[in-house]
Parts: sequence; structure tokens; C-alpha cells
Amino acid sequence: MKQPDDVTVMLRLHELGWGYKRIGRELGVSPNTVRGWLRAGGWRPYKSPKRDQVLDGREEWLRTQFLKHGGNADVVHQLLAKEGVEVSLRTVERAVVAYREEVRVEAEATTRFETAPGQQLQVDFTQAYATIAGKRERVYVCVLTLGYSRRLAAFAWSCERQAQWFLAMEHAFARFGVPRQMLVDNARALVDHHNVETREVKFNEKFLAFCKHWDVVPRACAPYRARTKGKVERSCGYVKRNGIAGREFASWEALQGWLDAWCRDVADQRVHGTTGERPADRYERSEAEHLRKADRPSFLARREVRRRVGDDYRVEMDTNRYTVPYVHIGRWVKVRVEGTELSVRRMTDDDGAEPIARHVVARGRNQDVRDPAHAVGLMRAPVEVDEPVLETDPLARALSVYDDAVGGAL
Repeated sequence: MKQPDDVTVMLRLHELGWGYKRIGRELGVSPNTVRGWLRAGGWRPYKSPKRDQVLDGREEWLRTQFLKHGGNADVVHQLLAKEGVEVSLRTVERAVVAYREEVRVEAEATTRFETAPGQQLQVDFTQAYATIAGKRERVYVCVLTLGYSRRLAAFAWSCERQAQWFLAMEHAFARFGVPRQMLVDNARALVDHHNVETREVKFNEKFLAFCKHWDVVPRACAPYRARTKGKVERSCGYVKRNGIAGREFASWEALQGWLDAWCRDVADQRVHGTTGERPADRYERSEAEHLRKADRPSFLARREVRRRVGDDYRVEMDTNRYTVPYVHIGRWVKVRVEGTELSVRRMTDDDGAEPIARHVVARGRNQDVRDPAHAVGLMRAPVEVDEPVLETDPLARALSVYDDAVGGAL
């Protein structure tokens, strides 16, 4: 393949009367090459010969299948093999390269969906790290965002269980009011199964009972499409980067107190980028009146389980351990959780009896909650024992002592 300047020189020399052989010797090419370029009358880009391809005529089928399977060329390759078309995966990848941009655009395209005032509360969990009591802890934060006003609430826990989902939702109901529906993630605590193709959802039975208790319609976001709950997704990132990142807290209670103040004084007072209003103002003006009052008892108002008091005079509840008076070691007791209070009763006690122990429910996990009064009387005074006084100077001992030690005089 000659460059355009080489061909121009050939044409010029030929105009001056040079022959093919002479031009070839001058430029270091064969006479036939000179002859070919002179016949062409100038430089032309090289064109590879057109060959029939195995996938010719299947362009529309390739595009349809490639888009249907989310841009997975390997799946298309498998479908071709089932139809008896033997090509390499690399051939398929080259054939669908023109459709990759279409797949990307389709995946990123988002239709903004606005909800009416009081219609929807979006709920999700996120994880962050924070220094609590001088120790770096993983924090599970439940973030709840009203769909219309964008007011948000955040509640921090040391774990992500169904009870934490329910508690956070009820705290938000008490703060905002009760919406008509909740849009949640496909967490195992809430959703048993969600079919990607048919969008059939099977909610957890206890979560359905929770929604029935509060008269709220549950909805689950599309699987692998977190943007369908984009309002709370953005709020999760905002809480992590602005509310928690780089801060230190004396305790879990201090962390929650900070989050409450931050949501009220910072998050709800900023001008929201989409609505152009402060969430607190938009809530008071247009949304508060459409939310129902949370005037029902908590769904988790009372949980009661049987536990046996351990040798360390403690009972276990939600991975945390709570003391009871030591005289109950080995006995079965009733452990009841009502809101933030934990009480312990004897198995024979009725609801009106005074509990044998009361504690505030611990927010973290694997914590030891103690009441010093429960150990009073357990530690007895040490028994005094008369110990023989040992002589410090071995030379002051009688020789008979050594004779007795070896079994007699030497």
C-alpha cells in the first residue's frame, strides 16, 4: 500500500516521459505496481474484498435478542448455537457492537415519577462507618423519605433486622404521619419473592400484617432497578456523606440524637434541587394535611418470649444480655419488650405483678446491660484463714526440719 505522495510522484514522472521500469527503480517498487497506480489515475484508499458473513441477514434478530438480554453477547451466542449457527463468541461481539450504546442509554434512561402529597413514603437501609465510644463501628441506617415534600428521617442501628425496619417506619409515622403507601427495597425481611419478568411480589407475612395494622399499601421496587425508589436512594447517599461521614459519637444514643437534629435543622431546611423548595416548607404547606395521624398502638407494642436465667444471672434478647436478681439463676422467666422498655417476670406472675427486673432496650448488638442491685448478696465476704508464718531466714531453721524432709537423718 503506497502513500498518496508516492502516487503523486509516479504520476508526475510519467508525465515527464519516464517508463514503468525507470519509475519503479527510482521509487523502489515493481513496474506492475507503477502500472496499477497509473491506470487508477491517482491514489485511492485500499478496500478489502467483501466476503459473505455467517450472520448476514440476521441483524434485526441480533439486535432484538441483544437488547432483550440486557446486552449479554454470550446469551446471544448460546441462542445461535441452539439454532445451529456455529460462530465464535468474538464474532457475535463484533456483530452487536453497534447496539451497545442503545443498551447503555436504555439502562440509564429514567422517567421521573412524582407522587401526590401524602401518597408515598420510600424506605431503604444503607451502611456507613462511624466512631462510637472510641471504636470504629459499622452502622446500619434506615432512611425514610416522603415522596412529595422530600422530608427525611434517619435511624441508626447496629444491625438490619425486621424489627429495625418496623421500628424505623413507626418512628417516621410518629414524626410525619401515616402515608397511603410505602415503597420498600426487596430486602428479605420484607419480601419473600419478586419475579423479575412478571413483577409478581410475595411479601413477608409479618410485613403484610404490619401494613394491615397501619392501613398502608406496600409496594416493592423493581428488582435490580434501585432508581425506582430514587428519592430515598439519593437521601441515603446524603445521610452517609453529610450526616455521618467523619464524625465521632460518645454512644449509640448520641448518634441517634445527632441524626434527629441533623434531619430537622439541616436536611429539612436545605433548598431541594428538584423541587426548588425547603422540604420543611413544602411539607407544612401541602403535605402534612394529607397524612393520617399515628394514633394506633405500635405493631411491636409487646413482644414476649420465654428465657432461662443463666449462671451469670442474665437473660438474652436480640443478642443482648440483661441482668436479673441472682436468686433466679436457672429459672424460666418471661421477657417482655414494650417500646424501649424491657421487663422480666416470673413464669407464675400475671400482667399486674411487678417485674423482677427492668431495663432500657439496648440499641446495639452483643451488649451487656447490668443493674448492680441484681448482684447484691451474691459476693460473700472472704473467709479468714490462719496461715502459718514462714521463717524468712533458712539458716534459722533447725536441722531436724531437713532430716524429716528426706526421711531421716543422714
